[in-house]
Amino acid sequence: MATGNKMDMHPALIGSLSPTVSPDKVINFSPGPTSLPKSVENEIAASFTKSGFTSLALSHRSPEFIDILDKTTATLKRVMDIPDNYEILFTHGGGHGQFAALPLNLCHELSDVATYVVNGTWSARGRDEAQKYCNAETIDGKDPQTNKFTHFPELTEEDINVQSKYVYLCSNETVNGIELHRLPKLPESRKHIPLVVDASSDFTTKPIDWNGDNVGVLFACASKNIGHPGLTMTVVRKDLLGEGKASPLCPGVFNYTTNSEAGNLWNTPATFNIEVVGLLMNWLAREGGVAANEQRSIAKSQVLYDVIDNSNGFYATPVPNKMLRSRMNLPFNIKGGDDTLTKKFLIESWEAGMVGLRTLTPFGVGDYLRASLYNGVTEEQAKTLAQFMITFAMNNA
Repeated sequence: MATGNKMDMHPALIGSLSPTVSPDKVINFSPGPTSLPKSVENEIAASFTKSGFTSLALSHRSPEFIDILDKTTATLKRVMDIPDNYEILFTHGGGHGQFAALPLNLCHELSDVATYVVNGTWSARGRDEAQKYCNAETIDGKDPQTNKFTHFPELTEEDINVQSKYVYLCSNETVNGIELHRLPKLPESRKHIPLVVDASSDFTTKPIDWNGDNVGVLFACASKNIGHPGLTMTVVRKDLLGEGKASPLCPGVFNYTTNSEAGNLWNTPATFNIEVVGLLMNWLAREGGVAANEQRSIAKSQVLYDVIDNSNGFYATPVPNKMLRSRMNLPFNIKGGDDTLTKKFLIESWEAGMVGLRTLTPFGVGDYLRASLYNGVTEEQAKTLAQFMITFAMNNA
């Protein structure tokens, strides 16, 4: 194996997703964008060999696309058990777009209060963006002893301003490996406040009690579990829509009411991406729905956490509370973050066809590797990584 600077330039260490194994042996553990279930990818590929236009070339106002849009929306409602008092919007700008859209739609004045539960990277970024458009108050989820995000804070009456227009949380923090396997209940005196949920990385993997948990808005970027980059599914409770409810600063492209009244056609939507969401929802229905998908998520994550917990410290994960460990994104380090062993692990796993365990970002590479177990990763593929980790530990203990 290469050493020194040559090793540092190995494709595995600069984010390559193209190992030298045959394509059918590649397993994509990327945190997103990532792979869809193979049968869905095959269905998408087959659509390009049929006669006629694909959804890439359909006018968004044509009857052919309206049929796709209606079917996708209906399947989403059925599979995810979304009640009739909610509107499904297909929005632009990804999660960052929704970070701004939420306060612009739910807060009419800059002085309006919103409460943000900050327990990881993405809820912090959501709060920071919202501060431009409202008075964003924070419930801090950092461990006071370590100053790290390792738990989810208790939501008490004292911590939630009764004047809050909404309470915001991220149900799965991809970087920090913290997941709420069920949405929290607000204190009785705060149950009138709508809950806003960033479910970008765990949508479709567990049931949602929409009305019971007083969900006001829930959004999910498509590129992790339900589709391709360039589309965000935003579910809005209808009582939050209406003339004059949004800030006068809210752009039309982000305005929930404007887009709802236009039937998702106020401007050109991401036509192809919407069709892909429909194909994924059809796959989910065929595979047993959300209940069966949750069981698969539990099984996939447990096989890896068992390896970590039984490695006598060779592997470690930053979240001590097993009830909060993410099923979607499993951060782990090797021998406390040993740099040489980490690079060796990345190179050998890449050469065996396992990619995406570390990605390069503007913020560096982070303290942990990360296995992301979205819908495109099968139980057998999770077991393949688990066996590799066991063998690697045995050979390098």
